[in-house]
Amino acid sequence: MIKKILCPTDFSEGSLEAISFAGDIAVHAGAEIYLLHVIPIVPALVTDPSFTFTSPEMERSVSSEVQAELKTIAEPLVAKDLPARKFIGHGNAAPEIVRIADREQVDVIVIATYGKTGWRRLVLGSVAEKVVRLATCPVITVRARTRPAEDGRALKQQQVAS
Repeated sequence: MIKKILCPTDFSEGSLEAISFAGDIAVHAGAEIYLLHVIPIVPALVTDPSFTFTSPEMERSVSSEVQAELKTIAEPLVAKDLPARKFIGHGNAAPEIVRIADREQVDVIVIATYGKTGWRRLVLGSVAEKVVRLATCPVITVRARTRPAEDGRALKQQQVAS
């Protein structure tokens, strides 16, 4: 029985499609959606000696932006009467996703097969692939209908060209 669905998001179109897919499952199963964004740890290397933006200030700013984005993503789910909880993780995405899935005892993880990283997958590996290997619960991977533009152009432009 599925009661808790974890949906990691990097705010890409692919992850939004995965969340929509998870929402459909949640409607039928009466499940709760757990939205998660993992903020990577940024090394504190400052080359400008006059730099005054402190790490706690940056963390508060980024967390505030992420919280607002998660709230926006949750609104359509809540409109369907789906309970949606929001989480922010920190660190390496795949292990953090699995850690939170274990901590919250979710029944399934629904994750996009690719997100904003695109070309970096060849160098860094796929977060979804790592989650599939590390997770102790079932993982559903959702392939986005349209591939994100590697050079930053809007998806709409890519769809027109296809």
